[in-house]
Amino acid sequence: MAVIGELIRKAIDVYGFIASEPDPGKAQRTELRNLLEKARLTAFGKKHNFTDILASDDIVKAFQQAVPVHDYDKLYNDWWHFLLEGHQNVTWPGGQRYFALSSGTTSNSKAIPVTDDMLDSIRKSGIQQVMSLKNFDMLPADFFEKQIMMLGSSVSLIEKDDHQEGEISGISAANLPAWFRTFYKPGVEIAGIKDWDEKVRRIAQEAPKWDIGSLSGIPSWVEMMLKEIVSYNRVNTIHDIWPNLHVYTTGGVAFEPYRKSLEKLFAHPLIYIDTYLTSEGYLATQKRPDTSSMALILDNGIFFEFVPFTDDNMDEQGRVREDANVLSLEEAEENVDYVLLISTVSGTWRYMIGDTVMITDKQRSEIRITGRTKHFLNVVGEQLSVFQMNQAMEQMQKQYDIEIKEFVVSAVQKDGAYINKWYIGSNRVIDGPEFMNSLDQALCEVNKNYKVARSKSLKTVEAEVIPVEKFYRWSEEFKKLGGQTKIPRVMKEADFLDFERYIRSLA
Repeated sequence: MAVIGELIRKAIDVYGFIASEPDPGKAQRTELRNLLEKARLTAFGKKHNFTDILASDDIVKAFQQAVPVHDYDKLYNDWWHFLLEGHQNVTWPGGQRYFALSSGTTSNSKAIPVTDDMLDSIRKSGIQQVMSLKNFDMLPADFFEKQIMMLGSSVSLIEKDDHQEGEISGISAANLPAWFRTFYKPGVEIAGIKDWDEKVRRIAQEAPKWDIGSLSGIPSWVEMMLKEIVSYNRVNTIHDIWPNLHVYTTGGVAFEPYRKSLEKLFAHPLIYIDTYLTSEGYLATQKRPDTSSMALILDNGIFFEFVPFTDDNMDEQGRVREDANVLSLEEAEENVDYVLLISTVSGTWRYMIGDTVMITDKQRSEIRITGRTKHFLNVVGEQLSVFQMNQAMEQMQKQYDIEIKEFVVSAVQKDGAYINKWYIGSNRVIDGPEFMNSLDQALCEVNKNYKVARSKSLKTVEAEVIPVEKFYRWSEEFKKLGGQTKIPRVMKEADFLDFERYIRSLA
């Protein structure tokens, strides 16, 4: 296949990419050494004696002893605010051209540095993901000749005095290599449209002119885009417009809640590939068809650490304690919930990204995202992860033959005691009490701690099934519609009550 050969040649020539699986421990030690070597003369590197760490016999242990764990607030308050003020060589060599504005589920805005080295890393990881498609044997011979629809945030970045700001997908798309732009859709002009509804209208108008082989984006917004294309062009499925569409690269949120409704828009099955792209970097990608887990990208500018997600290691604010037990990839075990720490070529150091992960295959360095450190529901001992919530929702979809696109839960006080209250976004409204009884039972089955809490500290549970469009209207008004925006699964009580008031105002 000539085009695959051409892509591989360009990948190797331009980015030094070699399609091989590195030894995990060796690759990670090499990455840490490279990070420390390059950053040793920065202000951060001098403060934390990177030169001495590099001379130690055990570089990983020396690094962990010398450098504290950071969350965003600590890194920003101690270091990154200097970057926004125009200083250079702070946590990574040189100045700062880009900041990624966090578009995750937390309410506080974050400006995360994106260096040129990180952009190179993201491009290399993207090429790894493309090259891994050779492992999926359902693809036709001409697949790599087709175009790629990347539904991300606007490439029209915010201009500041000495840098630009935007979401990571927009920054990445604005820096695509010239050879790739032939494949990239919707193209820079349409991708630069900031208004979501206008962007989707333009995509729907132009869609028949494109020959899309794969698409990528957060499931909820991809589904809205595909529905608009199908409706605008008065066809039955997206394959009436894009007959060569074979691959959907998903990420950002769990895919399974969207599978059923998305597949109604397809004429034939797609290959689904999960990815782990965050504002801080491209961390992992699914590399083989017989698993839904993702392989950590070990040799591309990121060093990973793992903190067992236990009360002993976490404080009341959901942050890693100073004396926490922190493990390298070699020391971590399978089937344990870990808080993920990363050190990267953007100058994040032992940075708590906010996600919890589980290693599913240590030999292959494969993981599954299980939730967020602040999005575990554990007010009265429920200890429910988002992963377990998603498992229960999949069961509810099958039991009630419905589509559950979004949901949110909170522990709220009622009559002097705590209850768990849920809002479920579905394609049709069903009886809340009956649904809640079934959901309650399913949660007891997936989590023994929840079952204990239900018999003791958790008085009751309530649920209301509402049209999923109400979630999107809330997102449009209070967060942002489209792009890479994610709707939270767990809210604090005050935020949840504000959400509830807004939902009731739409009735």
